[in-house]
Amino acid sequence: MNCLLKHAYDIGYGFAGLLWPFMGKRRRIAVENVLACKITDDPAEARRIAKASFGHLAGHICEALCVPAVLSKANWRDCLDTETDADPSAVKLLLETPDQPIIIASSHHGVWEAATNVLSIVRPMIAIARVQNNKLVAKWMKKYHFRGPVTVIDKSHGFTPDIMRQWKNECAAMTILMDQHTSGGMPLSFLGRPARTFTSVSRLAIRTGYPIIVGSFVRVAPYRYRLVGGAPLVFKKGDDLAAVTQLLNDRLAEAIRKYPEQYLWAHRRWR
Repeated sequence: MNCLLKHAYDIGYGFAGLLWPFMGKRRRIAVENVLACKITDDPAEARRIAKASFGHLAGHICEALCVPAVLSKANWRDCLDTETDADPSAVKLLLETPDQPIIIASSHHGVWEAATNVLSIVRPMIAIARVQNNKLVAKWMKKYHFRGPVTVIDKSHGFTPDIMRQWKNECAAMTILMDQHTSGGMPLSFLGRPARTFTSVSRLAIRTGYPIIVGSFVRVAPYRYRLVGGAPLVFKKGDDLAAVTQLLNDRLAEAIRKYPEQYLWAHRRWR
C-alpha cells in the first residue's frame, strides 16, 4: 500500500482540523448537540468529540474514495471485525445469506460510504440517497468507486414498482440512512431528544416482512471496519408504526453512544 493510500484518512482528518477554527456555526451546532444528547456533561469533552467528528467525516470520505484500490473480493473479509460489537445472527444474514432480500437501517455514523463499497462485494446494494447532479461524477462513482453492483435511488423518487421488483429479484440490501431531518415525519425521539422521523424504513419492513439490520460500520484502523448492531428485526403487517420506528431510532442511538466521535454532530438532525 503506497503512502497516499495508507494515510488518506489522516490527510482528511488533518485538513478538517485546519478548518475547525473557521467553522463557527457548525462547531457550535455540533457541541450543542453533543451536550443536549447527554453524550457528556463536560463542555471541554463535548468540544473534543465535536472536533473529532469533523475530522472523522473528512477522513472517512478520503479513505472511502481509496477503498477500491485496497479492498477486493480476495481480501475484503480481512477488513471486517464482525465479532466485537455485532450479533452473530446479523452477521450471518448480512454476509452469508445472499438469497434473502434485507433492509439495512443506519445513520450518519461510522463509515457509511465505505460500508456500501465493501458490502457491495458480498451482495447487490440499493442505496437511497441524494443522486449526484453532476453526471460525470455520478458516472465516475459507478465505474470506479463501487466494488460491486450498487443502484443509487434518488430519495425524492420513492420506492417505485420497478425498484421493489429489483430488490426482490436480486435479493439486494436496501440501505437507508434514517436520521435525516424532516418537518413532516413522525414525532418521536432520537438520542433522547424530540425528533421528527421518516417512517419509510418501518413501512417497508412492515409491508414486506423482510428482516432489517440496524446499526453502523465504524472505523477502527486504516481500511479496517467494525460492524456494530444487534440481532435482525422482523415485523409483520399490523405492527404499530410508531413503536417500530422508535425501536429503530433506539437501536441507532445505541451504536452512536458507543462511538460518538464518529457521528455527524454538525448535521442538523434536531430543529
